[in-house]
Amino acid sequence: MENVYSKIQELLHQKADFQARLNLIPYDGTPEIKDRDGQKYLYVRKRIGSRLTSTYVDSYSDDLYQLLLRNSRDARELRKNIRRVEKDLAALGYEETELSPRVMLNLDFARANMKSNIYDQAVLEGVATTFPQTEDIIENGIVSGMTATDVQKILNLKHAWEFILDKDVLSYGTDYHILCHIAKLINEGFYSDGGRIRGVPVTIGGTSYIPPLPIETIVKEKIDEIINDSTDEVTVAINLCLYCMKTQIFNDGNKRAAVIFANHYMISKGHGLLVIPENFVPEFKRLLVAYYEDRDAGEIVKFMRNKCWKTF
Repeated sequence: MENVYSKIQELLHQKADFQARLNLIPYDGTPEIKDRDGQKYLYVRKRIGSRLTSTYVDSYSDDLYQLLLRNSRDARELRKNIRRVEKDLAALGYEETELSPRVMLNLDFARANMKSNIYDQAVLEGVATTFPQTEDIIENGIVSGMTATDVQKILNLKHAWEFILDKDVLSYGTDYHILCHIAKLINEGFYSDGGRIRGVPVTIGGTSYIPPLPIETIVKEKIDEIINDSTDEVTVAINLCLYCMKTQIFNDGNKRAAVIFANHYMISKGHGLLVIPENFVPEFKRLLVAYYEDRDAGEIVKFMRNKCWKTF
């Protein structure tokens, strides 16, 4: 039974990952070229239900046409993989869990605010971006005037958010395995296995606190302990976020992974979102250092509840 549970868990992660990658493709459809007054223009054609749509992309160029062809091939392959995973899940007896109306509202709320959430997280991480630039990256995958590293970080944030906003992933309990997969997506393109628990010492700039090497069994137990605490759900989410940040479970991306992990819990409980707003980042960092150094008397939890909790 445990082996079946582990297999279902892995398949759900795969399905959500494939779906998130599909959502990342900016132009999903079959490319077509249209001639107007001697000029060539590129469109993508896609069937939605019984209706065939045609969406304008840009003036024709060989590079753009090849990009659209690659997008179309990638989308077909991802859909094929999703169908395969769904077939494997059905063979294991898995059935989708119906989400409550409150959680569905929270899901819509999270999707409507995803761009601003990603922008706030990018600012927290020190990514040199503006909100319009962040929007361009999320919508089109490209932008001028930014480093490739910063663009990759924003795309990874989108990928990780898309992962937790998958209905199957939301119906799955918040645990260590979800956290590791979020970290893997956050660190994609920077580490070969960014979701692996840290095995090397690290230091944190601006503080004397040096996090000890994390032990997987202890991390799992602590996460379960926080989740099973009798306090209210918002406090649980805040404690999850702070614990993951302070423990520095992974080599990099701990703040990003911690915030998205906490939001998996928040959304699955229908309690809104937990994001550090751009204008409160300096104050949050000051309180976080005090929390790291055990000079905090509960101020950061109060701060996050009052300034970082978005309700709907």
